[in-house]
Amino acid sequence: MVISKKPVRIILATFAGLLSSIAFANPVVDTTHVATAVTHEAHATTEVAHNEASHGDEHATQDPKDKVTAYIEHHLQDSHDFVFFSDEKEGKHYGFSLPVILLDNGLKVFSSSKLHHGEAVAEVDGNFYKLYHGKIYKTDAAGTINYDEHHHPTNVKPLDFSITKNVVSMLFTSILLFLMFTGLARSYKKGAIPTGFGRVLEPLIIFIRDEIAIPNIGEKKYRKYMGYLLTVFFFIWLLNLLGMTPLGINVTGNIAVTVCLALFTYFITQFSANKEYWGHIFWMPGVPVPMKIILMPIEILGTLTKPFALLIRLFANITAGHVVIMSLIAMIFVGKNIYADMPISLGLTLFISVIEILVAFLQAFIFTMLSSLFIGMAVQDHHHDEHGHEEENVII
Repeated sequence: MVISKKPVRIILATFAGLLSSIAFANPVVDTTHVATAVTHEAHATTEVAHNEASHGDEHATQDPKDKVTAYIEHHLQDSHDFVFFSDEKEGKHYGFSLPVILLDNGLKVFSSSKLHHGEAVAEVDGNFYKLYHGKIYKTDAAGTINYDEHHHPTNVKPLDFSITKNVVSMLFTSILLFLMFTGLARSYKKGAIPTGFGRVLEPLIIFIRDEIAIPNIGEKKYRKYMGYLLTVFFFIWLLNLLGMTPLGINVTGNIAVTVCLALFTYFITQFSANKEYWGHIFWMPGVPVPMKIILMPIEILGTLTKPFALLIRLFANITAGHVVIMSLIAMIFVGKNIYADMPISLGLTLFISVIEILVAFLQAFIFTMLSSLFIGMAVQDHHHDEHGHEEENVII
């Protein structure tokens, strides 16, 4: 097997640059607002729980279950710093800060340590900023946050291009992929058999080529898309594995990231599609004219449901895995008998963690498989048969 060095470098560099630049906008999902939008009272309770669990309020008593819920919601969000552990009694957080980059009447660059995890107001060039539920709002010296009737903040949000921990994770994974693939390409110059870590990569590359790309795209056209399929597979897989570390990184559980990944597949599919693909969408052959008119909007909608299925599948499975693992660990602290609950909790956590390792690979495989399938539907010759449409309906 021979892998060209130049195309792989170009694809990897483009992929990393585009994805990272899109994610620089700090795509944090405020899960507290989403989960408590039903009533104002429920939101107020969750807000108190989040603030106490994050800020170490010693003067308020809080139910352990609320603390666990707040911690899980905080873990699933992106953040402007890495926190390894916190001391609630002392109100201290141990980790390191990341740069905050705001566009607010000019460029504002400062360390996230000024925000102190939302406990302090940062003053930059006469402007005041406060971190509230993972988002940065413009405020006054007292850190006042105003609300609307639904208890949503009404303060101005400057454009946020901060380097958050999710962005750091994606940049790290992109650099790692670049080094892995370029190292493998260099090893082929020495002989047909790769050396070093290339011996681990080659079976995986051959697996993606023989089991995913060729069967779905075809032997004549698969090479054009191998660079993207390899990149997206290893990118998702490594991010999933990185999310299982104690660093608390949940990149593929961030829906903004999965949306970006799905858009890559969508645009590649649409711009690679041949005239037969578009002919089946806008004027399906072999059916009466009235049915063609009816089927046209359905087929157009079908082109949008494909990337939607990709992003929701990846987001939901990874997020569910994180929630289950943290909930099992929380059994130790919520239960009344810590000595009886600890063995059960740790045993179940270990079991679920092993399953999550499999899920990390499986989700990368499924995303790559469906991407190649959608690309194959767009580039292959249909010969005016209905097999492609039947297969498409089954997948969707």
